[in-house]
Formats: sequence, C-alpha cells, structure tokens
Amino acid sequence: MAFTDKNIETMDSIIARYPRPRSAIMPLLHYVQSIDGFVTAEGIELVAKKLDLSTAEVTAVSTFYTQYKSKPVGEYHVGVCTNTLCAVMGGDAIFAALKEHLDIENDGVTADGKVSLEHLECNAACDYAPVVMANWEFYDNQTVQSAIALVDGARAGNPPAPTRGPNVLPTWKENSAVLAGLNDGHAHEGVQAGAPTLLGLEISKVKG
Repeated sequence: MAFTDKNIETMDSIIARYPRPRSAIMPLLHYVQSIDGFVTAEGIELVAKKLDLSTAEVTAVSTFYTQYKSKPVGEYHVGVCTNTLCAVMGGDAIFAALKEHLDIENDGVTADGKVSLEHLECNAACDYAPVVMANWEFYDNQTVQSAIALVDGARAGNPPAPTRGPNVLPTWKENSAVLAGLNDGHAHEGVQAGAPTLLGLEISKVKG
C-alpha cells in the first residue's frame, strides 16, 4: 500500500518527539505496521529514508523484536504464554486447544484472516497465570473454554473486552497505532492494576 501525504505527516510528527531522529525507529515501525498490518519492505525503506539510516539498520530492529511482523497476521492476533508458570497453570493446554479449534499451527492465520496464533514467552503477568494476549491486551486467568470464547468472539467481530485495559479490544492495526504513540482515547479505561499485582504493596503498607 502506498504511503499517503497524511501518513508522511504523521511520521514526521512522531520523529519530532525525539531529540535524535533515530530514536523514533521503533514507533515508526509500529506506525508502518498499523497501515498494512505488518512491516513491509516499502515501510522499511521509508523509515530508513526518514531517519537517514540504512535499510539493514531498520531491518535489524524489525526482525529482532517479535511485536513486529514480516507477514500479515490476523485482525486479532492471539498469543498464549507458554513460559513455565503459565504453562503449568494451563497455558500449554490452552495453546493446544486453540490450535485444534482454529485448525492452525503456531504463527498460523485462520482462512478468514480474522485470528492468528502464536505462543509467547513471559507476558510479565505471572500473577494472573495462565495469560492470553490479543493484540497485546491482557486476558488473565484463562481456561480452555474462555480462550475459545475469545477467538470465537473475535472471528464474529465481537471479542470480549480485555481483563485489564480498554473496554473494547482494538484491532491489530489499531493497537499498532497506539504502540506508535497515537492516542486512541482508551488510555484510562478499565482496570490498570488488579488486586494480585497490588498485593505486595498492600502488605508493605500494613507492615509499615
């Protein structure tokens, strides 16, 4: 997809936030991803041109971080934590069930393009294990049944709201724009930090 004048203007506004232009490389890659759904060769070339970098330098960043995708993913990209705690709490069973239910393997996309699936390492939410993420939004304390309901809702265009964060689940492209630093108006919705996360703080207050 060709980049429009408005796209270029937005990229310039992102670059202007930083004292050194090359510091904008990661948000620019997220923004490129918000346009086409993945980081295209054209996007890499444009980011490189904007930041006066080589395409190799930009590609090195886009291929290092797993949040950047080099091929299309689903409108709702579902990641299941299979690291140790989530795995033993049910993450492995959830991942296996979703692969069977969606008839796709790791990094696969459903035929309708609605849902893609990958196993993730730690989501930094061990107090809510097992954790599933959809477009990088948290779905805590999941079961096989709730995870299947999540992907079925996503395929029907009506996914359940995340456990924490926005009151509605943004699409993959919409959340890529948020990760680029663009405000979608949902920043202060929903639960930000739940009771398990705050338990240590509460104990320290009680014990002084």
